[in-house]
Amino acid sequence: MNRILILGIGNLLWADEGFGVRVVQALQQGYDFPESVRLMDGGTQGLALLPYVQEADTLIIADAVDFKCDPGTLLELRDAEVPAYLGAKKMSLHQVSFQEVLALSELLGHSPRHIYLVGVQPCILEDYGGSLSDTVKAMLEPAMARILAYLAELDVAAEKRTQGGMEPDPLEIKAYESQRPSAGEACRVGDERFLALRGD
Repeated sequence: MNRILILGIGNLLWADEGFGVRVVQALQQGYDFPESVRLMDGGTQGLALLPYVQEADTLIIADAVDFKCDPGTLLELRDAEVPAYLGAKKMSLHQVSFQEVLALSELLGHSPRHIYLVGVQPCILEDYGGSLSDTVKAMLEPAMARILAYLAELDVAAEKRTQGGMEPDPLEIKAYESQRPSAGEACRVGDERFLALRGD
């Protein structure tokens, strides 16, 4: 059996940084997968993801990556390209640590045979508590389509849900966006009220 891990990595609290997690959430809500496929919100857990990566024969990653392209550009990388690119194009701390996860899994002799990354060039990162920018949000469906196409290459079929879905998640994108406090109640780039108390 080809054990497949679909992993969304990133930080929901920093706008487009949450792209990978949102892709996995949308796949979970919209599709049923065979038992050989595991979907996981990897967040920014870094080395804590090592055992899950080691268990996988095929690793599929969704993430926001600095490709040095126009915002919203969606690109795919495969196998050896993935760790090399994450190392060369560091955008955030979770990418540094996830590159270490891939390196450690190989060093320990239990690494995925195949790695596939679908990444988007972010538009906005410095917006604490913000949702995806419209430009990047528009890439959720295309990213899911590419992942489903890659699964089809592996003869793995996902069945689209016609109704229902999973239980509502308070971090689901619509709920998250509707419950965001105003800029006056929650600072976007750092709390000036706190900094003033410190005398910075």
